[in-house]
Amino acid sequence: MRLLERMRKDWFMVGIVLAIAGAKLEPSIGVNGGPLKPEITVSYIAVATIFFNSGLSLKTEELTSALVHLKLHLFIQIFTLAFFPATIWLFLQLLSITPINEWLLKGLQTVGCMPPPVSSAVILTKAVGGNEAAAIFNSAFGSFLGIVITPLLLLLFLGSSSSVPFTSIFSQLFMTVVVPLIIGQIVRRYIKDWLERKKPPFGAISSSVLLMIIYTTFCDTFSNPNIDLDKFSLVLILFIIFSIQLSFMLLTFIFSTRNNSGFTPADTVAIIFCSTHKSLTLGIPMLKIVFAGHEHLSLISVPLLIYHPAQILLGSVLVPTIKSWMVSRQKKLLQTRGPLANLNNPEGLEYLSIKFGH
Repeated sequence: MRLLERMRKDWFMVGIVLAIAGAKLEPSIGVNGGPLKPEITVSYIAVATIFFNSGLSLKTEELTSALVHLKLHLFIQIFTLAFFPATIWLFLQLLSITPINEWLLKGLQTVGCMPPPVSSAVILTKAVGGNEAAAIFNSAFGSFLGIVITPLLLLLFLGSSSSVPFTSIFSQLFMTVVVPLIIGQIVRRYIKDWLERKKPPFGAISSSVLLMIIYTTFCDTFSNPNIDLDKFSLVLILFIIFSIQLSFMLLTFIFSTRNNSGFTPADTVAIIFCSTHKSLTLGIPMLKIVFAGHEHLSLISVPLLIYHPAQILLGSVLVPTIKSWMVSRQKKLLQTRGPLANLNNPEGLEYLSIKFGH
């Protein structure tokens, strides 16, 4: 009985395990061109559903306030698209002397060049109770930046170039991210009272959609006959990927919780996920374009195929810990600072933002 309650509570983690197992048993169902048609259902419908759901659940004033939080957005975008790839490049200079497959190492560099995802960071931020509006803004804005910056970063670090159809990628992002978010906000305006009264399970809906993305991602991995690499390299890459994620999550936590950083605990949650997560939805199509016809494309893609589910798995495991820290931090701020907090002090503003929910 206790086991069932635990499984019901952690249904998303159970779902991840089942999705991976299902993909291993029958990968042909979820591959591109398969019965599920993930090139349509995932790339367009699933992502659009997540952002429509976010637009429907997000209060307009919260999104508006997120737009003007310039310091938070700069931190996330600079960390994701500048610090992250540069640090990976330095790290790979050391790994180049190891026997790890060189194309897997190049794949790690491509991971560093990717923009933030359009789904997982938002869902995990929402699950913790962090600044969801900031997560949505940076996921969408970072994806648009990635259309231009990611090919340039790949050219800079790997020397690969190709003509990228900016218009087609831009239009897909616009239709799957911006438009559903706007429609969700418009619909919310008309059914706001009903939403406040019924409180639909927005988080559970988004998490369910994300399970489908995980399933189809692993279907692609398990069904690729060209992925032939030694177990030693694969195990090391797995270890390196989890180490990179944990290290960068810790680093963003340290940076964003420094004295006078100006960030609230809710901001820190958004920073941790948005700064360290990388987009598979945009990444794989971008790799196929930039490395079109490359004989080692499948090996180059492996680290990103691993990184995507790994970031969701690791993030999901850490949700209770991060949430516990955030709640504890907020309570401490409420206990130690009064309503007359100094408005010229970022910590005073942090108190007020917690007290009044802005």
